[in-house]
Amino acid sequence: MNEFTVTPPYFHPQSLCESKQIGEGTRVWAFAHILPGAKIGRDCNICDGVFVENDVIVGDGVTVKCGVQLWDGLRIGENVFIGPNATFTNDRFPRSRAYPESFLSTIVEEHASIGANATILPGVRIGRGAMIGAGAVVTRDVPPFATVVGNPAFIIGYQDNVAPGLHRPEMADSAILGNAIGSRVNLGVGGSWLERLPNFTDMRGSLTPLEEGKGLPFEPKRTFLVYGVPSHHVRGEHAHHKCAQFLVAAHGGVSVVVDDGSLRRETRLADPSVGLYLPPMVWGIQYKFDADSVLFVAASHPYEAEDYMRDYATFLDLARSVGRS
Repeated sequence: MNEFTVTPPYFHPQSLCESKQIGEGTRVWAFAHILPGAKIGRDCNICDGVFVENDVIVGDGVTVKCGVQLWDGLRIGENVFIGPNATFTNDRFPRSRAYPESFLSTIVEEHASIGANATILPGVRIGRGAMIGAGAVVTRDVPPFATVVGNPAFIIGYQDNVAPGLHRPEMADSAILGNAIGSRVNLGVGGSWLERLPNFTDMRGSLTPLEEGKGLPFEPKRTFLVYGVPSHHVRGEHAHHKCAQFLVAAHGGVSVVVDDGSLRRETRLADPSVGLYLPPMVWGIQYKFDADSVLFVAASHPYEAEDYMRDYATFLDLARSVGRS
């Protein structure tokens, strides 16, 4: 019979915890107040001056720094970090002594981090692994692994976890291709790669042709252009069951994140003689568009709404089912 040690939760003598649903190993420090209906997971750290209302669920391994209030309707996933004086809200139109029938639910998914003094409006979802900058005002859902700053908060980057030995600074990927036509760099994520396309330059200008088998890895059934995207806006944020895509920055530059559910990497397209192959079952995001960017996309299949996966959690479940994560 295996023996194990149960570590009871710790309550500072100056704390007030009315809830009986506090996980093992959790520490509740001075002047924190937890109401009876709250549920706090294991190994959490509830710091000085934290207030937790009744309809609040906090997962395991969560850190809540000083001066934070967790209001009704808040759901916190595992291993979340909440910085000092971060502010949550649950009523878009608050009035004194006027209460809605139900408070809006705010969800913070696992491994997200919220910086000091950030403000989170009610009803938003902060995706897993997201990073909310200090003082940011979050007015809309934050995608998984995005880094956001500002008021209102906008995306400035994505967390990168590419396989060891493959990581290089952003914008270096196309440089290491060299100039040889057909040279290729494997991005290490779900079979995606960059390739130097056929290109010809003389005094009349430059030409990059695309032919199946000569740069283009499939017979395209659909092509389209993405342009006029404000630099802080994001495109993509989906994966396909069957459709493969081939991306070329025909003009200007755009950053692309590729994610296979286990590994994730960002690369920069800013050369019309470089193409990015995005296979099926790879989550793709395009952002950081230059003001005059034109992104050319070739697709291996016609448009089919049912081929799209737009929910990251659904994508992850399917990726796990095929052994990627």
